[in-house]
Amino acid sequence: MHSAAENVFDKLSSSYYQLTAAEKRVADYVIAYQRDTQFMSISDLAEACGVAEATVSRFCKRLNYKGYNAFKLAVANATATRTGNAALSGEPSPDDSIPDLCQKLFNSDTDALAQTMALLRPESVAAAADILLRAERVLCMGQGGSMIMAMEAAHLFSTAFPGFTPVYDSHLQTIAAATLSWKDAVLFFSYSGSTKELLDLLEVVREQGAKVILVTHFPKSPAAAFSDVILQCGANEGPLQLGSVAARVAQLFVIDVLFAEVCRRREPLSKESRERVAAALAAKHI
Repeated sequence: MHSAAENVFDKLSSSYYQLTAAEKRVADYVIAYQRDTQFMSISDLAEACGVAEATVSRFCKRLNYKGYNAFKLAVANATATRTGNAALSGEPSPDDSIPDLCQKLFNSDTDALAQTMALLRPESVAAAADILLRAERVLCMGQGGSMIMAMEAAHLFSTAFPGFTPVYDSHLQTIAAATLSWKDAVLFFSYSGSTKELLDLLEVVREQGAKVILVTHFPKSPAAAFSDVILQCGANEGPLQLGSVAARVAQLFVIDVLFAEVCRRREPLSKESRERVAAALAAKHI
């Protein structure tokens, strides 16, 4: 599942929180305007990002490229291998027809899946499944839009296993975290892995000795220090694309893979549980 050659956008994901504030502006621009960047001079990119040319040069070297031209080549190679029509990529615009709009969104979602497929490590999936199978309780949590993903995970796992509970409110999350033990686990969703509420909460979780599985786009984010296992999802969100559907599609794929692995380990018990749940729910249909 993990590509042998890490492309430039994978490097950006891994290194984002080691960048300076000015370098993050460059990273945000490159992620948001991937196809435009490969045609820009270093002066153009610096001006677009509001930074000095020296900042762009340091940014390229921090990602282990010899210079700006090598970085641009890496961007060109990465965008050329992406799925979808290059002419129909990026954010929808007011001039798009409905077919063009659909194609752009389709390309964005399939890109997110392809990125996640490349970034998701089999050993991390296995380690996360080990934690979930051993846990007496699993609290599924997130904040904002990420809580929707936590609810999806809790719902799916509850069809086959007891003990998976979504916790919605941030205060209730803290209360629940304080009641955990070393026998329990937390499955937390955070695209950035860098919100204050997340870090405060995970500190409480670790004090109780519970295991933490973090689903994030940034494996070196501040929350990673509190996590036992990190499951990296794709979807390069720009600074104005908070909570994009593509990012959620990527997280849903991670949930699906993790659920399938846990069920595979617990056959035929998981199958029997799902059949009982299906029979019980069938009574609710007309």
